[in-house]
Amino acid sequence: MATEQENNKRIAKNTLLLYVRTMFVMAVSLFTSRVVLNALGVEDFGTYNVVGGFVAMFSVISGALSSSISRFLTFELGKGGGEKLNRIFSTSVNIQIVIGAVVFILGEIAGLWFLNYKANIPDGRLIAAVWVLQCSLIAFVVNLVSVPYNAAIIAHEKMKVFAYIGVLEAVLKLLVAYFLYISSWDKLVTYAVLLVLISVIIRLIYGIYCHRNFSETRYKFCYDKELVHEMTGFAGWSFFTNCAFIFNTQGVNILINVFFGVASNAARGIAVQMETAIKKFVYDFTTAINPQITKNYAAGKFAEMNKLICRGSRFSYLLFLIFALPFIFETPTVLKLWLNVVPEHTVAFFRLTIICSVLDVLGNTGYTACMATGKIKNYVLKITSVTCLAFPLSWLAFYLEFPVESCYVILAFLYLIVDVVRLFLMKQMLGFPPTLYVRNVFFRISLVTIFAIPLPLLITQLMDQTIFRFFVNAIVCVLVASFLSFFLGLSKNERIAIQNGVKSKILRK
Repeated sequence: MATEQENNKRIAKNTLLLYVRTMFVMAVSLFTSRVVLNALGVEDFGTYNVVGGFVAMFSVISGALSSSISRFLTFELGKGGGEKLNRIFSTSVNIQIVIGAVVFILGEIAGLWFLNYKANIPDGRLIAAVWVLQCSLIAFVVNLVSVPYNAAIIAHEKMKVFAYIGVLEAVLKLLVAYFLYISSWDKLVTYAVLLVLISVIIRLIYGIYCHRNFSETRYKFCYDKELVHEMTGFAGWSFFTNCAFIFNTQGVNILINVFFGVASNAARGIAVQMETAIKKFVYDFTTAINPQITKNYAAGKFAEMNKLICRGSRFSYLLFLIFALPFIFETPTVLKLWLNVVPEHTVAFFRLTIICSVLDVLGNTGYTACMATGKIKNYVLKITSVTCLAFPLSWLAFYLEFPVESCYVILAFLYLIVDVVRLFLMKQMLGFPPTLYVRNVFFRISLVTIFAIPLPLLITQLMDQTIFRFFVNAIVCVLVASFLSFFLGLSKNERIAIQNGVKSKILRK
């Protein structure tokens, strides 16, 4: 087994690789979003978001199995691997194919009903919306079958490959955006068709790489009744967690469409894209650290697992804060630079989305540790009983004529409750002491947050809203947040480890 120092080096290397990927992908994605919005227009862009969001609701089924596949592959690698790995992979592919067929049929029936009788689609765009539905379903099924291959790459911690493929996907989407400008065909239909083509290309690349490098990913038809029962049992409880997530996102997106129309969907879509771009930096870190959490649990190294849970949660928050602060204070300027047309509510949506996200990212590593146990019934019932309230409470708020932004206030409150409930569940399931989290995570991030806000806020109040202020405030936000994160957010040993790592890199050169 690898030593703790070797594991930490691997986490650092994988995180760096994923950050380079994310910086490139984020820059391309932000530019691509601007081009796509301008090419499609607000109404078509909103239509794509609401129809694509409807199809994404079916990930409540696929996502449950995806988390099951990732957990079982990573857990088995942590135990040392063996012949069972191939059975897990082949069983995973069989399950995903069956689920893909079910989702496609359900999507056709429910999707056409939704478009014809419930969706608020602009006049004359129903046929284009049907094209988007068909393409979204095909892309969904293709991505579904790719999940076991993606999970194998992450479980083996081959983040270099993951990074290269991500860069290629971003470049292909940039070419799609360019093609929209020169195409004389219906731009919404063209956009949907080309995104399907990209999904197929990426799926083939993942499959070829895994087949050549990981022996367990060479598919062999098998039916292991016990393994199917074990994986679907785990997935069955994950299903409820994913239900809450889908209702919190795509379900609320449909409510916004029904109560406020596609223009509000466009604003939400832009806010979500900006949030996703920033969140990628956090997810890159957790993607690098999560396999180690599961492997440490499988190997019985609980003290090391507890360290990684706290470190991962704290680092995730601090990284998110560093990248999010400039966007929070300078949202209007960022949107003006990024977009020619800024839909109403976009500024408020984005700022509220950041608050929700910062509460959400705190629980990523704790969630991974709980999933590693495989006994998730109690966890799912208690967490889902809180998070599933987002959809009905948002409907009630809209029905009572509260503003569209109220759905984010509700979601933020629920995420806060979930973070507290999760800590006590971790104590029950893992023997994890909540006081360790309060001392090593909550106390440190609170200090950083409190001291990071005043200076950027003062600049916002004293200077006029200009591009110059944006650059000044962005630099100040990053420098202040980074400085405070290093001296207040990190422990003494973590600061020494970073300093030694930097020194060794410099001396090598």
